[in-house]
Amino acid sequence: MKRTICLLVGLWSLLCGLTFANQNTTMETKTLVAYFSATGTTRAVAQQIAELTHADVYEIAPAVPYTSADLNWRNEQSRSSVEMADPMSRPAMAQPSPDMSRYDTVYIGFPIWWDLPPRIIQTFVEHTALGGKTIIPFATSGSSTISNSVHFLIKTYPSLQIHEGRLLNHATPQTLRAWLNVAN
Repeated sequence: MKRTICLLVGLWSLLCGLTFANQNTTMETKTLVAYFSATGTTRAVAQQIAELTHADVYEIAPAVPYTSADLNWRNEQSRSSVEMADPMSRPAMAQPSPDMSRYDTVYIGFPIWWDLPPRIIQTFVEHTALGGKTIIPFATSGSSTISNSVHFLIKTYPSLQIHEGRLLNHATPQTLRAWLNVAN
């Protein structure tokens, strides 16, 4: 009888230990890839980053989607032109920010507009609990570099841990693996 009780107590302890280990695994900090993509280019890169880093994905979608006319940067009256001309513009997001408590690293992706992140990126940053997180910007662009966008984010949000970003035009899985420092 004592032997059976000892065996049951041992099994119970083992099961409790496994349950605790599983809880610790699910409580581990994770990575989030948050991105805004007006035409799908940045989305494709964000999905590759998420796959390679085993990250969760959050689309920074505007409450009112952009139309082709909204994105016409040659028209000073287009929505994107008006937003970028107004430093106080903060387009509303379609969904609330994600719960950031389980993330320690956040990749933030965006197309570069007028050599800056689109204003909806500021909406995201200002409505998301990013304090204490490692923030790594990435971008796509037809002609701009990412340096001014990263400098702008660092200057605008000095309390955040924003690292150097990377322009990822035509990113291949190999270049992404090298940048992310992940195994093949």
